[in-house]
Amino acid sequence: MTEQRRVRADGGQAAADPPPLTAAEVGRYGMRQIAELTGKEPEGVTGVVPAEDGWLVTVEVVETRRIPASTDLLATYETEIAPDGELVSYRRVRRYARGRGDSVGDDA
Repeated sequence: MTEQRRVRADGGQAAADPPPLTAAEVGRYGMRQIAELTGKEPEGVTGVVPAEDGWLVTVEVVETRRIPASTDLLATYETEIAPDGELVSYRRVRRYARGRGDSVGDDA
């Protein structure tokens, strides 16, 4: 099989484009980058969505450990990951106690 290479403007050969990242790979990148930036322990990835210029990854993080664990403070971070796997931006979008689920309806 022949390897495809792009030709640079100066006539030299550029490296072939890397294969596209899978949603699972992007999720792992987002989780690892949030852990490095915040110094907090990620609980897991709660969302991976393709975006116009990359991916949007949502990561749940333990902000503060408490006893009992059901009272831990958690946070949800949203990360924007470029197509090459590099972090473009991140922000905390929610902070809540572990024992409190998402609100559904008006009586929650």
